[in-house]
Amino acid sequence: MAGKTKKGNKSTELTIEQKLKYLYDLQEVDKEINKIEIVRGELPLEVQDLEDELAGLTTRIDNLEKETVDLDQAIATKKNEIVEAKALIKKYTEQQNNVRNNREFDSLSKEIEFQNLEIQLCEKRIREFTAELEKKKELVASSKQILEERSGDLNQKKEELDAIISETQIEEEKLLKKVKDIEKFVDERYLTAYKRIKNNARNGLAVVTVQRDACGGCFNKIPPQRQVDVSSRKKIIVCEYCGRILVDEGLADL
Repeated sequence: MAGKTKKGNKSTELTIEQKLKYLYDLQEVDKEINKIEIVRGELPLEVQDLEDELAGLTTRIDNLEKETVDLDQAIATKKNEIVEAKALIKKYTEQQNNVRNNREFDSLSKEIEFQNLEIQLCEKRIREFTAELEKKKELVASSKQILEERSGDLNQKKEELDAIISETQIEEEKLLKKVKDIEKFVDERYLTAYKRIKNNARNGLAVVTVQRDACGGCFNKIPPQRQVDVSSRKKIIVCEYCGRILVDEGLADL
């Protein structure tokens, strides 16, 4: 295109028509990049979701395994308490044979009764801890199985994505370079507006042609005088309904 200029003085040398052409060309290249992203489909998001799920599962398994260790220790502690209680019962029973009066005998009997209650309480806690431990182990086993399945899914999705990326990477790099080259000739404020409109547009289009008297983005009718302004290429015209930049179809042939 005639009239190309460096970024430092582009705004003073480029005509509105040239600026519109660069914006239009930029949109056309972005369309090609979007096609590549469509080919990749939801795979990048699926890979990310699976990676997040695997991270969550790994954390869950780590926490569950720590809880099983704590329960094992709690069970061992209660078993030790039972051993200690039985030793005290034996000791107090032997002491009952050498008491001097009924008061001492009754006192030792109460100690023996207390230790028996302690044993019953420990046995109850052991049963509770054991039941909880089994549940935790089952959760660990099921979580590990899910982790293995999801890891397989992730590897498969990554292979699919890598294959697509390898097929499209060279083309995408060329297009991205083309975007950078075109952006050098687009006024900063127009480039900022272009990116803002593109990011907000559902179909990713910031620059659209007038087709059948309507906006090519939102399909609302464009008033005749506004169409004349678009065709004249004397100023930047935006759709009053969707805010997209409007150009005439003939601009593509420049």
